[in-house]
Amino acid sequence: MPEDAQRLAPPEAEIAVSPAVDAGDRERLLHGTHHAPHSVLGAHPVPGGVAFRAFRPYARAVTVVSGGMTVGLHDDGDGFFSGLLPLREVPAYRLRVAYEGTEVETEDAYRFLPTLGELDLHLIGEGRHEELWTVLGAHPTAHQGVSGTRFSVWSPNALGVRVAGSFNFWDGTGFPMRSLGSSGVWELFVPGIGEGELYKFEITRPDGSKTLRADPMARRTEVPPATSSIVTSSRYEWGDAQWLERRAEVPAHRAPLSVYEVHLPSWRPGLTYRQLAEQLPAYVKDLGFTHVELMPVAEHPFGGSWGYQVTGFYAPTARLGTPDDFRYLVDALHRAGIGVIMDWVPAHFPRDEWALAEFDGRPLYEHSDPLRAAHPDWGTLEFDFGRREVRNFLVANALYWCEEFHIDGLRVDAVASMLYLDYSREPGQWTPNEHGGRENLDAVAFLQEMNATVYRRVPGVVTIAEESTAWDGVTRATHHRGPSGFGGLGFGLKWNMGWMHDSLEYMSHEPVHRRYHHGEMTFSMVYAYSENYVLPISHDEVVHGKRSLVSKMPGDWWRRRADLRAYLGFMWAHPGKQLLFMGQEFAQGTEWSEAHGPDWWLLDPHYGAEADHRGVRDLVRDLNTVYRASPALWQYDTEPAGFRWVTGDAADDNVLAFLRYDADGSPLLAVSHFAPVVRHDYRIGVPDDVPAWHEALNTDAARYGGSDVTSPDTVKPEPQGWHGLPASIRLTLPPLATVWLHPA
Repeated sequence: MPEDAQRLAPPEAEIAVSPAVDAGDRERLLHGTHHAPHSVLGAHPVPGGVAFRAFRPYARAVTVVSGGMTVGLHDDGDGFFSGLLPLREVPAYRLRVAYEGTEVETEDAYRFLPTLGELDLHLIGEGRHEELWTVLGAHPTAHQGVSGTRFSVWSPNALGVRVAGSFNFWDGTGFPMRSLGSSGVWELFVPGIGEGELYKFEITRPDGSKTLRADPMARRTEVPPATSSIVTSSRYEWGDAQWLERRAEVPAHRAPLSVYEVHLPSWRPGLTYRQLAEQLPAYVKDLGFTHVELMPVAEHPFGGSWGYQVTGFYAPTARLGTPDDFRYLVDALHRAGIGVIMDWVPAHFPRDEWALAEFDGRPLYEHSDPLRAAHPDWGTLEFDFGRREVRNFLVANALYWCEEFHIDGLRVDAVASMLYLDYSREPGQWTPNEHGGRENLDAVAFLQEMNATVYRRVPGVVTIAEESTAWDGVTRATHHRGPSGFGGLGFGLKWNMGWMHDSLEYMSHEPVHRRYHHGEMTFSMVYAYSENYVLPISHDEVVHGKRSLVSKMPGDWWRRRADLRAYLGFMWAHPGKQLLFMGQEFAQGTEWSEAHGPDWWLLDPHYGAEADHRGVRDLVRDLNTVYRASPALWQYDTEPAGFRWVTGDAADDNVLAFLRYDADGSPLLAVSHFAPVVRHDYRIGVPDDVPAWHEALNTDAARYGGSDVTSPDTVKPEPQGWHGLPASIRLTLPPLATVWLHPA
């Protein structure tokens, strides 16, 4: 018997069955509640041959094409087509689908095996899939030799899930996904679909209603206010291998770290990621900052949230370009020698009905208890940190930004709101933990897991906590327990909000009153080594009526600028890394607004800004230059051996003086004078092993806009002990200024 005839010969002793989809399956497919569409649709051996079933709404006809064989299927109504072919086995085939006015030939999505393996599903179920973004979401790929896109989504409460998008005119009826068992994952490989297609998931909720949702794992989105996810893949070729190799050589807390905080959409309004890459690295490098910190870049619907209300946790905002465009910006910063820290927001998410809130009809990413879920301050929802899949979603997200975008640090937003069950809640609005305490044990476990995992997988990355309370051990290793009984949270650094509030409060007073607030400038040293600190003058301090940094200072314009310069000199010398928000580096007088960004016109020479704004910017450049060249200012930031008060109690003089030491014991002397007078022959105690001192930096220099009370000559110590030190020098203290002195 010829081969074709043998293949077409009907199986012997079998009674043919109807190939049509039975009533129950048909009903579930029509209503989007079928868990296993692949078991019904496609080609299946049955008694009498192979049954072919297709569900193609709006089609006029469907034909099976296999080799030289073409067989039309019977129109069963409602978009269902079926036929029984007398075959012994399922052949390779395609479908030719005729619509009104057109005909397409395509692979059958329902002939393919699942794209997710048992190991992936096991790890997802355990909440331990550290590369979650590689298996969930939309991925252009070749599957069983056919090009297409695999779609997968975690939706455990759904009665059914379908894919809707630009490729099916936003009608997901004919694209039902299959449930992959107890994992809660739904999956569908769609042949012929590639990059650039828009899509969402149409979810049938437990009550039978439907909701159209953006992909939680989408790696690219439409430009807001549009909300669709976009099929994407990266072809970017990185050029920062040398940077990545070098960044792990010295831990962040023992290295120079001076951060320029940037809101990308408003730094230079209108610029794309690639245009920013032509300007931002050069600007930051010129000013000498070691890192930029980007306010959240993950996709967010409302620009006025500055990125802190995230809906697309895996997608850089499309406002400025594509994901590869963002990679280009990071790469450009790295090639300029600048690290990239990114604000990361795992505490909460907005309630938009197309995003994460009650994603599949029930609380999923948020806590099931409405009191636990509702964030009391921001009208958002808090993540359920106790649910392993949610914890996995967030831990993998932290890794995603570090591994896929080469991010060097994550500044974790709103940590305090995560740690406490009673955060911004009144009695009766919260329930104690199992030990009767106010600590959110689930959040603690999540933060510990996130930090441990990031540090294990991505050498050289630093995590930074925005944490405003006295929680013990924020920057202690997770395996070290403190007095509270908790292990450390495992962060590398923590924002020192106490220093920021106290020092700005001091600076806001007229100099004549500062003597009564002197302790606000010295108190930080009582706890300076309890954590690894960053000193932040962030965007939060220059908005909502708080005024810009220079405008917080009292007095006339000259005194305000002098105070600002003196304060920056004090800040850069104080133990801890430093962060300055854009616009403050040139004494912008107005508050920041995301609508127009920094007032760059203030630097225009035609404005006469040489001694005003450009002078402050020149000071910031010099602060960074001397800072980076002086290990005493950063090498022992987290160790008491790196600091010694010279005088911390000269309140009547408004003077603060201290020594910083590097690992070899080489000192730097910092003297801050916060009074608007010149003090001649002011005696300062110094060690007796330094033969001479010279000014390394003076914030009163004329080129910065100061009165130019400087000391160009070296200063030799006298054998007269002072301030508890064996020798002393006599200085002329400039008005409202900070002076740094190095051994000559």
